[in-house]
Amino acid sequence: MDHPVLKTRRGAHGQKIMTMKTAHTEIDGFQEILERKEAELGSVLRKRDDIAIEKSADQMDEIQYASERDLAIRNVDRDSTLLRAVKAALRRIHDDSFGTCIACESPISPRRLAAVPWAARCIRCQEAADREAQDIGDVSETFVNAA
Repeated sequence: MDHPVLKTRRGAHGQKIMTMKTAHTEIDGFQEILERKEAELGSVLRKRDDIAIEKSADQMDEIQYASERDLAIRNVDRDSTLLRAVKAALRRIHDDSFGTCIACESPISPRRLAAVPWAARCIRCQEAADREAQDIGDVSETFVNAA
């Protein structure tokens, strides 16, 4: 007997994949949220005035401008990464894999999707990916400090 919240589908290589069986209204709600977020991020990313290089005769102003530009660049980078995640979530909705972890293919918790609709991994796999990224960052920092 099938699980009332899960449904089975076949993956590209014929393996069984469990996906979350959600009502079309729930998926439509996620899609609407994701499309709004995509539009919001798109409009924010089109405004890049803060990245312009400003020159000043005053060295303190130059430092201030550089600091503000660095912050603006980090914000653009963060928003670009989020926009890619949102677009990927919309693709998963269209290919019927939304709500399934891309790492272990288990269902992503509905509570997690409600909080982060663009989540591609279940919480366990996301924590593992974050630890791995942190470890890579620590190693990179060690090499930078050694140089």
